[in-house]
Amino acid sequence: MAEQSPPDQTPPSSDIQSLSINSQPSSSSSSSSTPQLSVEERFRIIRSVGEECIQEDELLNLLTHKPEPICYDGFEPSGRMHIAQGVVKAINVNKLTSAGCKVKIWVADWFAQLNNKMGGDLKKIKIVGQYLIEIWKAVGMDLNGKVEFLWSSDEINSRASEYWPLVMDIARRNKLPRIMRCCQIMGRSEQDELSAAQILYPCMQCADIFFLKADICQLGMDQRKVNVLAREYCDDIKRKNKPIILSHHMLPGLQQGQEKMSKSDPSSSIFMEDEEAEVNVKIKKAYCPPKIVEGNPCLEYIKYIIFPWFHEFRVERSAENGGDKTFKNFEELVSDYESGELHPADLKPALSRALNKILQPVRNHFNNDAKAKDLLKRVKSYRVTK
Repeated sequence: MAEQSPPDQTPPSSDIQSLSINSQPSSSSSSSSTPQLSVEERFRIIRSVGEECIQEDELLNLLTHKPEPICYDGFEPSGRMHIAQGVVKAINVNKLTSAGCKVKIWVADWFAQLNNKMGGDLKKIKIVGQYLIEIWKAVGMDLNGKVEFLWSSDEINSRASEYWPLVMDIARRNKLPRIMRCCQIMGRSEQDELSAAQILYPCMQCADIFFLKADICQLGMDQRKVNVLAREYCDDIKRKNKPIILSHHMLPGLQQGQEKMSKSDPSSSIFMEDEEAEVNVKIKKAYCPPKIVEGNPCLEYIKYIIFPWFHEFRVERSAENGGDKTFKNFEELVSDYESGELHPADLKPALSRALNKILQPVRNHFNNDAKAKDLLKRVKSYRVTK
């Protein structure tokens, strides 16, 4: 063992040293994928997905040198899908593929098991994963050959000799407090009593980025810390080109003070297969103070879901309340709302109508497709565990 190379200079696999920024596009990529878009236009589309980008100059350099960058996102199959995970993810993926990216969606079944989701029952977790994929297909995620769903258990098992040395190297190079600072990625805090499995989890998620050869990590702001860990690991192994972090905005819960949606609190979010009446009731009860924009979840829904989907927001109201009006951008809506010209009593029904229009194809799919209907029935019967 003493004959081996110095541990701080040799990464576990030479594969992760090679940056895909200089790689040629795969043979499966379409030669006409984005010929009409300039590098600057592709940058603008991709950058619009993220609330934060680390770093913008690296993203521009990547797009200049690589026609088909690889974007990665992952999710735990942990219960019913709320609208942020369903609709916002579909919007973001469609933007990325339109700008020439290949998107790898990591179905993190083993991670859900490590994090005790579905009571750690892998069979149930896999059922939930299938249900989530059905939703994305139904809502309109553009599965045009540029989106790939990869199950973590299958991929890791098939390339175990590549994956586990990488996990071990990341674990070896980081102190326990640094790993524990990543606990937010699992919906935990550093104060929680963590299992040994939950210490392993961040090391594995960091490894995923290199294992999947991702150029861009496109996850939520709540996953930021482990993505930064991956960039720090690049410094450790002297890898010049680091994964770019493109973190999307986290939609709040519908009630006052809820920073994010919660699957364990049905009133905090709209679920993708909620019936029309359920959506109407949830929005009617949602926190939406008159003239207040900051911390208003209804306005966040309009900004991050309705405008990106429809490119407008239509309010129907009586003539004495100002008559019907179609807002063409969010700034115009904010101006009317802050002045009191647009009241919550008119905004909420308009928001409900728009959301129901988006969700109707999902409802139709789960009502009419036997496989989808069975998956939903099973998922609804499962008890959500944290």
